[in-house]
Amino acid sequence: MIVSASRRTDIPAFYSRWLLNRLRAGCCEVANPFNAAQVSLVSLLPADVDAIVFWTRDPRPLMPHLPEIMAMGHEPFFLFTLMDNPRALDPKCPGPEVAIPAFAALAEALPGRVAWRYDPLVLTGKTPSDWHRATFERLCARLSGFTDRVIVSFMEPYRKIAGRMRHVAEAGFPMLPLEQAQAVSLLTDLRDMAAACGMRLFTCCQPEAFEQAGIAASRCIDPDWIAARTGKPLPPGKDAHQRPRCGCAPSKDIGAYDRCLFGCRYCYATSSFERALAQYGRHDPDAAAL
Repeated sequence: MIVSASRRTDIPAFYSRWLLNRLRAGCCEVANPFNAAQVSLVSLLPADVDAIVFWTRDPRPLMPHLPEIMAMGHEPFFLFTLMDNPRALDPKCPGPEVAIPAFAALAEALPGRVAWRYDPLVLTGKTPSDWHRATFERLCARLSGFTDRVIVSFMEPYRKIAGRMRHVAEAGFPMLPLEQAQAVSLLTDLRDMAAACGMRLFTCCQPEAFEQAGIAASRCIDPDWIAARTGKPLPPGKDAHQRPRCGCAPSKDIGAYDRCLFGCRYCYATSSFERALAQYGRHDPDAAAL
């Protein structure tokens, strides 16, 4: 079993103490996000967990505990989202001046186990394609040597974020339409920039046409990536609980929605920033469930 920690919230940034408590206990509880009364018990015993894949924008609170996690017998991997968006889009995320040194330190501690996510690309009047080209190239150069894979995608227009993105547009960041040819051109340029820095570019949940430009579809939770580093083969297969275009391997997510405090305007996992802050205030790090 692969544990995903977590698509639903940034556990390393905000809930590291809870995670350590649950790893020491050997299990946690996870409520069905669509039916809170349905609660599952998830084993976190190393014998039952092939790998833990962390999704984060700020791993620093968890990093001091990595030696203990690995001493338990766990195999950690990180999907590290690192952008340099305007604060109108990412109001509270660590900027590159903080995130890049953290990425470098994490990659040094876990060589070959940290993937970069430049995700999602949000195209606005102030962050058009050429802005992303320049920003990506600058970040790529800074991250060269620390990872060999980068995952990108374009913002999905989820209904729950529509109101927030209208406010972003009203604040001077009008959304730009995304044409197929424009998307392929941009991704082709990002692919070449990544290759020049020793990275392979993958796309997350994007149309197959991008593969015609030599851009592979990503499996963010990639069983081949994990197996190559742990030496333990994982069964093939796709996670049936994810979007149809998602190629990720099956995993058990131990997070919960409406828990992240970064406030990214395009975030699908947070319906209400006020609810997320209230949930964080009530959070008990000794509880069985997040």
